[in-house]
Amino acid sequence: MEIKMNYDYSKTVKYLLDWFQLNARSLPWRENPTPYYVWISEIMLQQTRVEAVKGYFDHFTKSLPEIKDLAAVEEEKLLKLWEGLGYYNRARNLKKTAQIIMKEYGGNFPANYNTLLTFPGIGSYTAGAISSIAFGLPEPAVDGNVLRVMKRVAGSLDDITKNCVKKELEKDIRAIIPKKEPGNYNQSLMDLGATICLPNGKPLCQKCPIMQICSAYLHQTWNQIPVKSAKKPRRIEEKTIFILEEDKKFLLHKRPKGLLSGMWEFPSLIGIYQIERVEKFLQSCGFELLEPIKEVGKAKHIFSHIEWHMTGYYAKGKYKKEQAFKVAEQIVNYEILEERELKDGITKRDQKAYKYADAKEINEQISLPSAFEFYRNIVFSIAKFSS
Repeated sequence: MEIKMNYDYSKTVKYLLDWFQLNARSLPWRENPTPYYVWISEIMLQQTRVEAVKGYFDHFTKSLPEIKDLAAVEEEKLLKLWEGLGYYNRARNLKKTAQIIMKEYGGNFPANYNTLLTFPGIGSYTAGAISSIAFGLPEPAVDGNVLRVMKRVAGSLDDITKNCVKKELEKDIRAIIPKKEPGNYNQSLMDLGATICLPNGKPLCQKCPIMQICSAYLHQTWNQIPVKSAKKPRRIEEKTIFILEEDKKFLLHKRPKGLLSGMWEFPSLIGIYQIERVEKFLQSCGFELLEPIKEVGKAKHIFSHIEWHMTGYYAKGKYKKEQAFKVAEQIVNYEILEERELKDGITKRDQKAYKYADAKEINEQISLPSAFEFYRNIVFSIAKFSS
């Protein structure tokens, strides 16, 4: 349900700026709010908690201190720096944008909101944050936190999952945002939403600087606002994960297009396989077991639209040189092949999708998605035990 109403958000400006001056969070990217730092921090903060981002931001900006460094970095190193943050296309879009800025703008961020919107991975919120914080332009930066705060202040029952509601609020804030301190105003809303007007549980209204002009507080409707339409339930996908070791190196596969595209992973099969079937399957691939297969545990990873429920197996073995990568190829294509025998050999292009790596290389050079963190740690334990 949407209730169209007019609220004078200008009443919030002085209260929030005064509060922010005394209560602003100390964050590393605020110490020197260059366009580059603001941009990197805001992309990292998407879907990630502030406390987790602090360490990543420090390491990332020390490794790639300027936009020219980001534009030139090899993808493998970039993804390793991003490892653990998830949503890896964010990192790839950072590099794409850096390359555009180097090529078309001489390495200088354009101080224009609409131009920023044309860059890969930059939406209205990020463009507004860069514009207002780094360049002092009176542009709104509206995300879920800001929507929650402002809809509670207005007592609005608009559905904040609808893009038209966000657009309307951006228009309202653009009309009242203080031209002398647009960055501080936007950051005051961010901080208020993160520390006081909380998303889960009761907000800390007694600490809120705009309590007396907040409709949700005055009418005690904070638990009804914001309104969000129900999300579709996540799809469950079961997977069998293979940790295959030969000569202290572990087999990895580079994922094709789709979810986690281009990322390295442990080979897997769709569905949960019992250990007897796993053994039979590996033997049918020509993998000679040197010791019994071990189940190494179950893990779960939640994406925005899907959940992976995984069971992992560790197998130590070897196979003939001419069958190199055949195991991985058969594992990856098992559902398509329907257990039919593979053609002899695979192309050089196919071989680039597989590699062997020891634990040290996996730890220091290869980026594995956080979905495989549990099994990556198993590899480290195996390597430590066998050393």
